[in-house]
Amino acid sequence: MKRGEYFNLGPHAFYKKGIARPILQELGIQTSGKSPKTDGQLIESERSYIAPFSPKGLLTSNYIDWKERLKWIQIMVTLNTENMQEIEGLTYQEWVENKTKLKKVQSLLYILGRLATYCEAPKEASAKVMVSHLQRVMRGIIYVDGGWQTIVNQLLDQACGLGLQIRDQSPVRDIRKQKEGQFEINIANSDRIIANQVLYTGNPHDLNEMIDDNPLKNLIEDITPVKAGSLDVALENLPDSKQTFAMGIDNPFYFSLHSKYADLSYDGKSYILHVLKYHYPNEKVDSRKVKKELEEFLDRIQPGWRELVIASRCLPNITVNHRLPKVEEESKLTSPETAISNLYIAGDWASPLAILSEGAVHSGKKAAMAMLSK
Repeated sequence: MKRGEYFNLGPHAFYKKGIARPILQELGIQTSGKSPKTDGQLIESERSYIAPFSPKGLLTSNYIDWKERLKWIQIMVTLNTENMQEIEGLTYQEWVENKTKLKKVQSLLYILGRLATYCEAPKEASAKVMVSHLQRVMRGIIYVDGGWQTIVNQLLDQACGLGLQIRDQSPVRDIRKQKEGQFEINIANSDRIIANQVLYTGNPHDLNEMIDDNPLKNLIEDITPVKAGSLDVALENLPDSKQTFAMGIDNPFYFSLHSKYADLSYDGKSYILHVLKYHYPNEKVDSRKVKKELEEFLDRIQPGWRELVIASRCLPNITVNHRLPKVEEESKLTSPETAISNLYIAGDWASPLAILSEGAVHSGKKAAMAMLSK
């Protein structure tokens, strides 16, 4: 919360019919909020176009001609029946180019790919993972009332209710496998925990620092995080109430008014919006430049917003997901248990099927079930 407004760490959306929601519901975790409309605009240089992401937009978009429109409709209609076995081994760019040779339709698929996954790496990203997330987006999303902290709070309450001990401000220094088969977990404050099983859910690169002879070392060294720059803003009024969603065409930017569809302030009167720049893998980020770019993109959509700010926050280089899902990595993450017996992994990077919250929740349940089966 910032001055009574609920800011997520950048824009977040929750899949209505993904793999995470039923798992959370099993645990008694509830998510409320509304689905955003997909009406909006696409921005290219100094021009803006009607986005063809809604039924109305499909008919009225001035970005595509009728040949392109028909191809775009065909792809959208058949997307949910895409054969995943046939696209296994393809990058997202290869899949897009196989789908159509029409450049503007290709650009729409790249925009939708960014929107669904935050990944700005079509030459590297797995088509299988990217398309599966596109399918989830097409089935609907919601913006969560109160922000995603409400999900975390519910999980925390459930854990405490079951008697779990949670230690905050206690970073793990290293994890050592003892001869007896148990693990010795050494905490930075010199505490030590002895455990029969360990589930690691942190940054994958930190695992290499914690464990000698980590069996996942080679995989982890090749993992590239997905990063973005975010500008989160609360306004007392909205300069242009008609503009609630926009995506860049030639530049990887995003804008959305989240408070139109979710309760994100203590009195319900603030306008909470998010602007995002999708970073390229391993991009060198100039924080001041990113902040300026985000603000200028917002100037295009909501001119005069600077005089209406209640609170704002710029995060120029946040980790959105700990693993860019590359083609060759999928086969290396099929089991939640590592080659070190009783050491398990979970997180947004640890699922071969998904990333983001979908990957985190899916891999978490898979690891938990494997641990309980022993």
